[in-house]
Amino acid sequence: MYQPAHHREDRLEVQHDLIETHPFGLLISTGADGLLANGLPFLLQRSEGEFGRLQVHLARANPQWRGLHGQDVLVVFQGPLTYVTPAFYETKRETGKVVPTWNYVMVQARGTAHVRDDQAWLDTQIAALTDRHEAARAEPWEVSDAPRPYIEAQLRGIVGIEIDIRQIEGKWKVSQNRSEADRTGVAQGLAEAHSDMAAVVRRYGDLDG
Repeated sequence: MYQPAHHREDRLEVQHDLIETHPFGLLISTGADGLLANGLPFLLQRSEGEFGRLQVHLARANPQWRGLHGQDVLVVFQGPLTYVTPAFYETKRETGKVVPTWNYVMVQARGTAHVRDDQAWLDTQIAALTDRHEAARAEPWEVSDAPRPYIEAQLRGIVGIEIDIRQIEGKWKVSQNRSEADRTGVAQGLAEAHSDMAAVVRRYGDLDG
């Protein structure tokens, strides 16, 4: 992706944090009829390989998995994003030479996909994915709460995909290119409606003291 130097985020732990906090990624591949893309909930294995490993499953009826084994794919994860009005900028009051923009946080991961179509792998992936997202609940739901024959029937309807990440890029476009006064204005302007982005602007804009 287009990467101005001031927007690059090359720290692997920060990229991994983004994937884990925003795990619903867009899997992009090619098929017989051209490009295919599906939004799916991914599970990240941080310590596998140089850059980590992504695991996911999709419906067996979804044609994207067919022909996917051994194919290079792209997965896009997107964090906080929002429109930024020029009204937030001190520069607007000083010169008027400003235009609107978007702030956003994004990680793109590339790697080779491997189809995993055995029940043991799917059992493990489903349990790990469920545990990850149920962990914050006072009474977490577990896969074992459902009747085993029902779970086995559900497993027959899905196919697993594993992607060893070969290349990963992070882009944090969060007003770093603006003056300190403009960055402060953006952080203040977004504080109520988009507090997550306001926090990122403060952190990457060195506004937290």
